[in-house]
Amino acid sequence: MSSGSIESSGRGDEYVSSSAAFEQEVNLIENGGGGVTLGALHALANHLSKWIVAVTYSIFILLRHDAFALWAVIGCVLNMILSVVLKKILKQERPVSGVSSGHGMPSSHAQSIFFAIVFVTLSVVQWQGLNGVTAIFSMLLLALGSYFSWLRVSQRYHTTSQVVVGAIVGSIFSVIWFWAWEASVHKAYNSSLWVRILLLVGTAFFCLGFIQHVIRDWIKGED
Repeated sequence: MSSGSIESSGRGDEYVSSSAAFEQEVNLIENGGGGVTLGALHALANHLSKWIVAVTYSIFILLRHDAFALWAVIGCVLNMILSVVLKKILKQERPVSGVSSGHGMPSSHAQSIFFAIVFVTLSVVQWQGLNGVTAIFSMLLLALGSYFSWLRVSQRYHTTSQVVVGAIVGSIFSVIWFWAWEASVHKAYNSSLWVRILLLVGTAFFCLGFIQHVIRDWIKGED
């Protein structure tokens, strides 16, 4: 896997804002929040959603700082690449032509968001057990993820079906990735030096590719 694959992943769901959404964000910033409309807030939240997901992963890694966190990072990047592959296979257009580059099915946003939600939820439940606190936490995560995914429809980047499929694919891949760790990878990591080395090298490789993607497409770019 090369950094070009990560770049393709970003460009597959890169967002070139429509003029209306862009003007809403500019007005929100320039007016310092005065007279802000609900539409402007939605547009800004949509713009920030990818950064929120990235920060969530960063916090997760800092809190865990173990092999499991590294496994989550690799899964996150592979999930992004899976989205690119599915887009190239399905080749379904977005609801509004020109609003963003690349195909629309599935929504990479929704797929990434729900991969993160399911993985974090499973991790917390495994850590603390299923109780009132973890149940509320999980529901809040689900509500937040659903809101950010809905923004992709309201801002006309995706159809409802594209977002739903993205959420389903991300959730399923997250469960499989979590199960793989519990079923075999964790034991192999503890018993084999080579597995530990491969996990560390793989994480570094994917992180470098993701950082390159962020610099080229998020910071310079196009949302």
